[in-house]
Amino acid sequence: MLEININNRSRVPLYLQIVEQVKQQIAGNRFKPGERLPTVRDLSRRLRVNPATVARAYQELEQAGIIGASRRRGTIVMGEAESPQRAALRQSRLASMVNELIMDLLSQGYSPEEIEAAFTLQLARWRVQRGMIYQPAEKQGEPPEKQLIRIVGSHDIALELLVNRLKYKNPGIEVQLTCAGSLGGLLAIQEGKADLAGIHLLDEETGEYNYPYVKHILQNIAVVVIHLADRIQGLMVAKGNPKRIQGLEDLARSDIVFVNRQKGSGTRVWLDYRLRELGILPSAICGYSRELDTHLAVGTCIARGEADAGMGIQAAAISCNLDFIPLTSEKFDLIIPEERYHSPIFASLMEIIESEEFKRVVKEMGGYDTSHTGETVLIGNH
Repeated sequence: MLEININNRSRVPLYLQIVEQVKQQIAGNRFKPGERLPTVRDLSRRLRVNPATVARAYQELEQAGIIGASRRRGTIVMGEAESPQRAALRQSRLASMVNELIMDLLSQGYSPEEIEAAFTLQLARWRVQRGMIYQPAEKQGEPPEKQLIRIVGSHDIALELLVNRLKYKNPGIEVQLTCAGSLGGLLAIQEGKADLAGIHLLDEETGEYNYPYVKHILQNIAVVVIHLADRIQGLMVAKGNPKRIQGLEDLARSDIVFVNRQKGSGTRVWLDYRLRELGILPSAICGYSRELDTHLAVGTCIARGEADAGMGIQAAAISCNLDFIPLTSEKFDLIIPEERYHSPIFASLMEIIESEEFKRVVKEMGGYDTSHTGETVLIGNH
């Protein structure tokens, strides 16, 4: 059902309020190509506005190619699925709009790296909101048309950027990206269910990241550890930090609602370690038992007002327009079995990782340090 909230005190004209909210709900996957929208009469009655206002909003949306009129079904959401012959026109129009936006941003002094970083962050956020972050798994019983790389492990926005660039450079490659936490990624490598794992696991005894876990869990598998980036972890809080949260100690306050990451994620491992150091019991934290699978899912939850704070990386806070309280810097590494590392696919992957352009874009996303990006270590477990 189309949900429109009209603000009569806003300086934005009523028809434009309708236009923007319809756009947001279509972009948020609330309506798909071919689905029907309310009639002008029904929507104007429900919003208690003049039918001419709704008609003008629909006219704007139709001129933009977002909705269209169907004799059989009335006003519908347009899209390639509804009229395949429009695909080339849609792509041409999209390219033109993107080009116009890029030229405008370049003229304002933004660098190509800044623009790509912003696009990457916002696309990642929208994919979370639409529930379609990752490529669907390969269908059982059907031969793959493309060469498949299975990536399992911790969620990271720089990794998403890497995957997008890899697929762009290699159209014959399909990527199956699954969020299962850092420990889940290592177990998938151990079981032969992943070709690459993304991890960031702090070992409490040594204070070292990743290597102790790799040596312990992958005892009989030789792997290459590739450093993707150092990244800043911290608390994401609502814009303006209305609850005046300063650090982890505030999570035990009765007026704070927290949202957690799933068990096995590197973020959860670090949080639980620090809570033990501070003597804070999980039972003292409201919302500790609510678990989400990605940094952006946590950020979106806070942005919607469903929680006051959650752990995440700075890039996720920037994407969700949240304030950020930095707490620690961590190593995010990629783990690849040695036999797979020497394949042509991963040669292309390394070329991207080691490129200066990739490093600049990652750095522009915020909260990343690429000083050691691309450094590799072979761990020959026996």
